[in-house]
Amino acid sequence: MKIDILTLFPEMFAGPFDNSIIKRAKEKGMLEICLTNIRDFAHDKHRIVDDYPFGGGSGMVMKPEPVFEAVEYVRGRDRGNSVKVILLCPQGRVFNQETAKRLAGEEHLVLICGHYEGIDERIRELIVDEELSIGDFVLTGGEIPAMVVVDAVSRLIPGVLGDEESYVNDSFYDGILEYPQYTRPREFKGMEVPEVLLSGNHEKIRLWRRKMSLKRTKERRPDLLKWEDLSPEDRKLLEQAKED
Repeated sequence: MKIDILTLFPEMFAGPFDNSIIKRAKEKGMLEICLTNIRDFAHDKHRIVDDYPFGGGSGMVMKPEPVFEAVEYVRGRDRGNSVKVILLCPQGRVFNQETAKRLAGEEHLVLICGHYEGIDERIRELIVDEELSIGDFVLTGGEIPAMVVVDAVSRLIPGVLGDEESYVNDSFYDGILEYPQYTRPREFKGMEVPEVLLSGNHEKIRLWRRKMSLKRTKERRPDLLKWEDLSPEDRKLLEQAKED
């Protein structure tokens, strides 16, 4: 997969993309991340990319020409693949695991990092395929949301994690939260690891983990659970969880 990020502050991405899973994915050739400075496409010597809004109001608005030309530039470098252009902004649909899974199947993503009071509306109308937000709060720009999207999407690319179970069991992957995890030591500060996890009975362990996932989701994120969507087994486990 190829991901182009259009930003006014490319230096912000130096650390997050040079460590851990994303670094390994890049080294394996499974992921290519390119940063493009939108200011490089400004039309004046001062590289100005914003201007006052028509009709008045506070703040500045990103000009259409630099953004449009930056998108055309990255499109032109990769004409063989389909390109999906995403604007990261507060007005976008909230990014979630389902969106991450869908985007992981794309060949080429172009992420536009919004800034200032917003962007010229013609950018949306002419070149943007989708708008995404990472939550109902305000950030200084789209750079941190872009990092979130890249991190969530890249780990779902086949082969990046090496073991599919690593993400299949993640919270939200199948719509519910992950079950509790334990490791050595067996006892810590008076708290014992649940006996079922030491039993060696894989079916009992599977059922316990599923029950705990359902229970935890009901307690912490009940909005994620829809009774009509649960399997008969899940309904039974959820009923059992009430009695525990």
